[in-house]
Amino acid sequence: MFGTLASGEIETARLNRNLGITSNLGVSCGGFEDFAMRFQGENMVPYKGEEEEEEEDQVVVSETTPFQFQQPLFLQQQQKLVVGYALTSKKKKSFLQPKLELLASSVFKKMLVILFVSVNFRRKGIFFVAIDLNRPLSEQGPFDVVLHKLLGKEWEEVIEDYQQKHPEVTVLDPPGSIQRIYNRQSMLQGMADLKLSDCSGSLFVPKQMVVLKDSAASADAVVEAGLKFPLVAKPLWIDGTAKSHQLYLAYDRRSLAELDPPLVLQEFVNHGGVMFKVFVVGDVIKVMRRFSLPNVSNCEKAKVDGVFQFPRVSSAAASADNADLDPRVAELPPKPFLEALVKELRSLLGLRLFNIDMIREHGSKNVFYVIDINYFPGYGKLPDYEQVFVDFFQNLAQVKYKKRQHCK
Repeated sequence: MFGTLASGEIETARLNRNLGITSNLGVSCGGFEDFAMRFQGENMVPYKGEEEEEEEDQVVVSETTPFQFQQPLFLQQQQKLVVGYALTSKKKKSFLQPKLELLASSVFKKMLVILFVSVNFRRKGIFFVAIDLNRPLSEQGPFDVVLHKLLGKEWEEVIEDYQQKHPEVTVLDPPGSIQRIYNRQSMLQGMADLKLSDCSGSLFVPKQMVVLKDSAASADAVVEAGLKFPLVAKPLWIDGTAKSHQLYLAYDRRSLAELDPPLVLQEFVNHGGVMFKVFVVGDVIKVMRRFSLPNVSNCEKAKVDGVFQFPRVSSAAASADNADLDPRVAELPPKPFLEALVKELRSLLGLRLFNIDMIREHGSKNVFYVIDINYFPGYGKLPDYEQVFVDFFQNLAQVKYKKRQHCK
């Protein structure tokens, strides 16, 4: 008998009928630099082949001496990762797209494995498993990761209980941390304490105040707080509905009466009509430009009154990445600044999956304002987000493997 060739799932190697088993194999593997394996008796050691094979699946056979196969270390370290997910139907549709599932399940497909006789390696990758909300979570799995974006006190208690009973499982992300940014009052608290003094940029939060009831009566409080019109009005709570993302621009005191509390009033900062959406996936940072409201001139402030609804700037249709913009407006925030900011925010918020809505003050070089933070945002709008998440989950698998090895 002779061995077969496998790349992820077992593939059949077409060998000439007049060839037998070899004790010297040369294999060219896609994704490896001329990596090959030489079998010496019962051991396998890497070597550089003298000549490249013409085809990736070519195998040279010269002997029929039987031997035992020893699993290479790099294969021993490849571990599958089971991700249990609890998402709304809308989030599942936008996030778990076919390309992501294909990349995740075939994450090691390019790795070439040689199988002999009774040795059997299975492809290992990332597997997404839907969590059944009608069954106790502890009875499901086992999971390596729980990925979730559901609202409600009941679900929060389920996840917290599961975390206590299964500390070995990575929960993305802790419910307590998520709740903080579902409240726009607490969302931006602590920004002033971030350690960004040595970075190539300055960070601020627009002046804001909370209105819990009677928006019309809040006009005096707005003046006392030192807020200047126009003001951006946002719902206080983010509850997953479209209404919680509706934003308005109030130009004068009388217009406040048209707004429904509870809400947050935030000073509008001129920013050239461009907003930066900073997506964070673990240690990875991706930035996209979005069209936003144009600058409001002093002349416009004097002439315009009333309330105007913001256009949705989170949609892909609002992308400004390929637009012909003034370089001073379009220039992305400096990389060292973003890296320092994200590092501080990960620590402050306790989150790994989030995005920051940020603007550059018009006319400034690098004076930035954080205006909103979102948990587990619409990553489906991010180009090549699938590979970003595959890499992220692979890193989680490697960390878990190292922890298990350390505990042995």
